[in-house]
Amino acid sequence: MKFLLCAASMLALIVDLVSGQTSPVITKTAVFAGGCFWCIQPAFDKAQGVIRTTVGYCGGTEPNPSYELVGSEKTKYRESIEIVYDPVRISFAQLLDIYWRQIDPTQSDGQFTDIGPSYRAAIFYADANEKKIAEESKAKVA
Repeated sequence: MKFLLCAASMLALIVDLVSGQTSPVITKTAVFAGGCFWCIQPAFDKAQGVIRTTVGYCGGTEPNPSYELVGSEKTKYRESIEIVYDPVRISFAQLLDIYWRQIDPTQSDGQFTDIGPSYRAAIFYADANEKKIAEESKAKVA
């Protein structure tokens, strides 16, 4: 399993072989924690403009965290999802709309029946603009 790096907004050029495009697509990356990473992943996988998702861990400091180590709740890692997307087709704000529908933002000790620090929700924004968008989005949900 690949593990997420929290440098969430690296721009990359890729060729979208699935759609048959021959010109490069500029992509962005978003990283969210929202309880069980496998539970929130399908909603993002279905979204138009999402190129791929990868689940892993974010927010901790120990090298090479494993599922067992993170599940022991002895690290500061959170189960997270990395979303690589085409910002022309879907925006960071639209990804946040999907995110809020997958979690309970009022639950601080985990998500639904998954309780513990590794299941707490978080938005790992990459810059001041993403922080602003995330805060505005959260205010609408509250």
